Amino acid sequence: MNIALSTTLHTGFDEAVERTRTALSEQGFGVLTEIDMQATLKAKLGEEMEEYLILGACNPPLAHRAVGVDRRIGLLLPCNVVVRRDPTAADTVIVEAMNPDIMVEVTAEPALNPVAAEAATKLRAAIDSLGAN
Repeated sequence: MNIALSTTLHTGFDEAVERTRTALSEQGFGVLTEIDMQATLKAKLGEEMEEYLILGACNPPLAHRAVGVDRRIGLLLPCNVVVRRDPTAADTVIVEAMNPDIMVEVTAEPALNPVAAEAATKLRAAIDSLGAN
């Protein structure tokens, strides 16, 4: 099983982030948190890296259904969407989201299947729409 749903864009980083936010919103996901890995690693460790942003996205109805099945599932919710510059190609940005099927595989909880399937459909639609533009 592939751990990520992803696409590759040939655009500026800021445009890729904006397009990703819009695509997520169109599928019912809100961005609750944002972690700028580039800035954090520079500030905390003095390390340089390419632009790398983690968007903490949440679809409340899906999250509610998942925690209704297993309260511990918050540990595995597919909330992080990564927008990162390809370190080998300056004009390339990669957008990735965790494959929701991992929730089912890790927990072996069949009641999570429909939630994971719907989350995967919505995340895949968001990711795929980025490549369509």
